[in-house]
Amino acid sequence: MATVEGRAALIHALAHIELNAIDLALDMCWRFAGMPDEFYLQWTGVAQEEALHFQLLRDHLGSMGFAYGDFPAHNALWSMAEKTKGDILARIALVPRTLEARGLDASPPIKAKLVGAGDHRAGEILDLILRDEIGHVAVGNRWYRYLCDGRGLDAVATYADLAVKYRAPRLRGPFNLEARRAAGFDEAELSALRGADSRS
Repeated sequence: MATVEGRAALIHALAHIELNAIDLALDMCWRFAGMPDEFYLQWTGVAQEEALHFQLLRDHLGSMGFAYGDFPAHNALWSMAEKTKGDILARIALVPRTLEARGLDASPPIKAKLVGAGDHRAGEILDLILRDEIGHVAVGNRWYRYLCDGRGLDAVATYADLAVKYRAPRLRGPFNLEARRAAGFDEAELSALRGADSRS
């Protein structure tokens, strides 16, 4: 955080996540047929908001003298999308409800670092992203439960099984419990999350 280039690399990483999230939301619509119309409407809405997030971060990066593509970027989100392309339940469990929900936890400390380094515009953008991402994770939670109910599955136990089967990253605290509750995680899920973290 001590250099403009270091802060720009962080903004770039966030922009890359948002760009992946656009593709992931649209892939959800394209890949998985047979869901209710509202499923597709909600995920296209998510894609629109992710596009706004990417534009805001890309423009902010430009104001710092850099462009998207100037730094390397990881591929964790898309790697999990590839792993789960054959099962809509696994996709929803492990992308919006795991990797994207992790952003709810990561956003406040990242904002604190950037604002602490004097980048108040980045803080404003992250506030907007966090607000929207709570809604995106809520969409994931809604359809995860819809699918679990339709298959007669217990949501908490099924999530644990899918995380093992697809080798999802182990989630570690601290967790943004307020944001996770707002996104629709229930207390049983949060207890399981805290329990898994305490055993890691």
